[in-house]
Amino acid sequence: MTRLRGGSALRRLARVRPTGRGGALLVAGAALVAGGVVLDLPDVVGLGAAAVLAVSAACLALGWQRLDAGRGALDVERDIEPDPVVAGRSATTRLTVRARARTGAAYERLARLRLSEQAAHELAGPSGIRAHVRAHPDRIAVQYSLSPVRRGRWPLGPVLTTRTDVFGLARTTQPLGGATRVSVWPRTTPLPARAAALGDVDRAAVGARLASSDDSVLREYVPGDDPRRVHWAGSARQGRLMVRADESAGLRPVTVLLDRGLLAPPPDERPGARPPVREVVDDGEWAVELAASVATSFLDAGHPTRLVATTTTPARTDHAAGRGSGRAQLLDATVDLTGLRGSEAAEALTTTARSLRADRARSEVTVAVIAPTGSGPQRHAVASLGADGVGWALLVVPRATGMRHDVDPTADDLRAAGWHVASCTPGTPVARAWSLLTESAA
Repeated sequence: MTRLRGGSALRRLARVRPTGRGGALLVAGAALVAGGVVLDLPDVVGLGAAAVLAVSAACLALGWQRLDAGRGALDVERDIEPDPVVAGRSATTRLTVRARARTGAAYERLARLRLSEQAAHELAGPSGIRAHVRAHPDRIAVQYSLSPVRRGRWPLGPVLTTRTDVFGLARTTQPLGGATRVSVWPRTTPLPARAAALGDVDRAAVGARLASSDDSVLREYVPGDDPRRVHWAGSARQGRLMVRADESAGLRPVTVLLDRGLLAPPPDERPGARPPVREVVDDGEWAVELAASVATSFLDAGHPTRLVATTTTPARTDHAAGRGSGRAQLLDATVDLTGLRGSEAAEALTTTARSLRADRARSEVTVAVIAPTGSGPQRHAVASLGADGVGWALLVVPRATGMRHDVDPTADDLRAAGWHVASCTPGTPVARAWSLLTESAA
């Protein structure tokens, strides 16, 4: 522990620099010392040494002090609204640096403090961050907007502080507080999940008993419930909002399958490694936005829905329900998704399809957002998901790869198994891609 503290103190000292005033005083002091030594004037040597010592003492004092400890300790609070943030939309961040205790040392530090917030480029956006700062005796309040440009989990902070000593001889830059990981959801587009071309996917298979309004079990409304489920007669009798608890009875569950082979691989953090090609990243983000839009649209239409990304180690994924918590569950599942490549992507698609085949409910609707594949086992595994339900497949042909020759064979095998199939390239408007799929069954 002593070694760690010593290393931290050395790092703080390394960040200290003389100000313009301190640098001039150092030069003047050194000149006086040199002149006093040459001319044998002890008083001049002492005056120059005092100047040098004053700047050195200011640097040592700043480097030794910790902003988060002692009588003048400062704390950082950061609040982001909304959290998580949606890509392409703004979020308001409120940052407060306040004195831990009402002491003169803390107020003196705040008075000489200058702040800057560190943010990942994916959060700051192309225009950067413009902050509104208000200084108070016991705190500094900063408000600014984040404009995330891409889905993911990105760091915000720590605060970078710049301060000077009382006499303005030295300046230091130190981090204060910790970093916040900001979750960014993908953009979603509302889609007509109950379009006529989809057929009767709203209701369960033959033999399912549909609930009538007389059979409804009423419960009190909670935030996130679909307003269409409000039972007005019951609400009037009870004097508070009531909803039908069985409104989704008889609605088919929906699984949206996302092929991670469409996404960009995780960044290689080895020295000298190149980042993923921008075109590949954009194509992958489009595929995530498409899958998320389909999933949330079915959820909003009342279907129990789950979004499943391909993986070599599949685990059971529960269906989400409810427009509030259910939507958050679906979108949270996309935040940390990264791509797979080569044999790993092929294995993940096959393994996940087989897992879903064993786990799926009878007559479950499956919507697959996948890349064309030249492998027979992969096609068979995916095709088997439509054996006793409704299958919809959108084949995404990445622009950066030569997979166009696999589109027709993949589509033919899926159609032979009863799937409705359409294909498109990344960048196609999400609503247009969905209409291509629904029109394929018309």
